[in-house]
Amino acid sequence: MCSHQASCPSSDSIAPHVVAAHPEQGWNLLCNGAIVFDDTGELLPDGRIVAPHRVPAGQLAVAA
Repeated sequence: MCSHQASCPSSDSIAPHVVAAHPEQGWNLLCNGAIVFDDTGELLPDGRIVAPHRVPAGQLAVAA
């Protein structure tokens, strides 16, 4: 699945690259098998879930 020489970086690394992009559906498949969602959540190849990293509403900028 991965074209990295030697082996693909771990799923905890930011080095894996996108091998299949599906922006219309809101997700990308990385070369290490992880699925990354537009809301910053992740589904790792071993089945673990990384929850989305959301900013509390009080910290969002509001246009005046």
